[in-house]
Amino acid sequence: MTDVATPNEGGAPAAGKACGTCTMCCKVLHIAALNKPHSVWCPHVKQGKGCGIYEDRPHECRKFHCGYLSSNLSEEWFPQRSKIVLMADVSGGITAVVDQSRPEAWREQPFYRQLKSWSRELLAANKYVVVRIGKRAIAVLPDEDFDLGPMEMDEPLVIETAPGPTGRPIYRARRADPGYAARAAVPKVAEK
Repeated sequence: MTDVATPNEGGAPAAGKACGTCTMCCKVLHIAALNKPHSVWCPHVKQGKGCGIYEDRPHECRKFHCGYLSSNLSEEWFPQRSKIVLMADVSGGITAVVDQSRPEAWREQPFYRQLKSWSRELLAANKYVVVRIGKRAIAVLPDEDFDLGPMEMDEPLVIETAPGPTGRPIYRARRADPGYAARAAVPKVAEK
């Protein structure tokens, strides 16, 4: 469906792609095991080379798969150049983590056009595209983008749909209320 690999696809690098000198994931991602916040270089990164503790890196780093590497996306998306690290989220949606040194990078072309395209594709399967800039989350929807403010990576959001005046759906995003995750986990009982 999309060009970004989902976690089930393993995230193996596509032919001809490698991290090379890119270490952008070592900056933009939060790594709890290292007490490393978003948008701060990991103390173990070797600029232009990779991880200084690669063999002993935390589980969070081991399970990370770069969406660019496991895709057919053009070189424009190379994270060191684009300042965007793509990753599949647990729901099968796409998260674009943007370097705070260039917070509007995701709005540039061809990135914005592709994020909107993915949004249209994924909404049909109840999945979504979220841009992250530090802890700030922005839901990218087909008709509008919603800045949801600071949110944790695992904090749920809700996409609502309503019929628009021309018959086309109108989408809105909001933070899930505190009891949402608990209610969503309870199986619904069919009425007789």
